[in-house]
Amino acid sequence: MTPRTILVPVDFSECSGLALDYAVALAAKLDAKVHLLNVISIPFVAVPEVGSTISPTVLENVIHDNQKALDNLADARRTKVALGDTLLRTGDARDEILHAAESIGADLIVMGTHGRRGVTRALLGSVAEQIVRTAPCPVLTVRARKH
Repeated sequence: MTPRTILVPVDFSECSGLALDYAVALAAKLDAKVHLLNVISIPFVAVPEVGSTISPTVLENVIHDNQKALDNLADARRTKVALGDTLLRTGDARDEILHAAESIGADLIVMGTHGRRGVTRALLGSVAEQIVRTAPCPVLTVRARKH
């Protein structure tokens, strides 16, 4: 089955930028539509490791800044491919990516992976790995280039 609806979760890292460019090139060849998603992970309750919650003003600023950055990513690619929604969600990235994929009827998810290993991976987990295991559609992962 040829993908027609591609979801690209972005976190504004180099890795997610590469994944977005890959998805745009692929979508242009397949006449598919690309939907962008950014998830803001917010500690709604105090987390001992963090020490406090995010104030409403800080949260509003983060949401505003991320929406602007997401819109800029979309605007820079509109001439190359059909773009669908630019989605901004708050919550757990894993859950929100899966919900977005289901809500837009994604045929493919293209996302970056940082390739973390060891203690860093154990502490931060792997969003990409969880999505690959549980997504309702195929997932293509793009890893950052080694310098």
